[in-house]
Amino acid sequence: MVHLAAENRYDSMQYQRCGRSGVLLPKVSLGLWHNFGDTHPLETQRAVLRRAFDLGVTHIDLANNYGPPPGSAESNFGSIFAQDFRPYRDELFIATKAGHLMWPGPYGEWGSRKYVLASLDQSLSRMGLDYVDVFYSHRFDPDTPIEETMVALDSAVRQGKALYAGVSNYPPEAIAEAAAILKELRTPYLINQYPYSILQRGVEGGVLRASAEAGVGVIAFSPLAQGQLTDRYLHGVPADSRMALGHFLKRETLTEERLGLLHALNKLAEGRGQTLAQLALAWVLRDPRVVSVLIGASSVAQLEQNVAVLDSPDFSDAELAEIDRLSAEAGIEIP
Repeated sequence: MVHLAAENRYDSMQYQRCGRSGVLLPKVSLGLWHNFGDTHPLETQRAVLRRAFDLGVTHIDLANNYGPPPGSAESNFGSIFAQDFRPYRDELFIATKAGHLMWPGPYGEWGSRKYVLASLDQSLSRMGLDYVDVFYSHRFDPDTPIEETMVALDSAVRQGKALYAGVSNYPPEAIAEAAAILKELRTPYLINQYPYSILQRGVEGGVLRASAEAGVGVIAFSPLAQGQLTDRYLHGVPADSRMALGHFLKRETLTEERLGLLHALNKLAEGRGQTLAQLALAWVLRDPRVVSVLIGASSVAQLEQNVAVLDSPDFSDAELAEIDRLSAEAGIEIP
């Protein structure tokens, strides 16, 4: 049966302008980094995507290497898109990226023109799409001239395979250089993507400023620090958690200082009538230069709980100062 989206899907979501562009993005976007590979049930993925769209989450973020295995998130999304979302293509804002290892040999990763454009063709094939709305260089390549990578993004736009260009995990000085090149090429440079959370504040050291100066938006991934800023680890390490698996999140991350900070933040969240996750998402969104937060979701219930961040009260100066104090005491570097 063809999916019929909710008629009221735009009633409650809040949208923000991305940089100096004409694009409005939902404050909460859905990232398919985890939970959408072949290790998770396709029907669960489908349920999460359907509910996200019904809640007004129009932005879906992918990359060539998302899975596991690499490529499977795009393939699974493509299958679900064909079943449920093809009639709504013009209501969706779909992103993918190229930069990490995808195939053997010297042309399977980083930022060369050969890799970047070949990767995009493969991504479009896996998703069953004619184009993506934004195509990112996924990581800064210190060994390839930045002009080559930016011209490759320009080619993707000129070929009609992407509408906008973006970069992810680029240092501030490279943002300025990329912006200058893309401006000269008249390529629409839309957005920068970085990890940003209470536990990881490196973007405050220049990325937010450089992005604003370039006129592009910032979208934050891992705003919950891969689940640390939820109630998941408050009472130990669950056997089925990312930390237990140890792929991206290691057990040694959960030090006594870190656990103490999480409990203190959870208490602050309770005082605001929120979950710890909702406090963490609201904290990232407090900065107007952050256009959206990328959340992952392993269930519809988790998705709904995180989208409820839109109802968050504003932070008081005292609350923000307390978060900074608690963070500094726990050893979090604050630029």
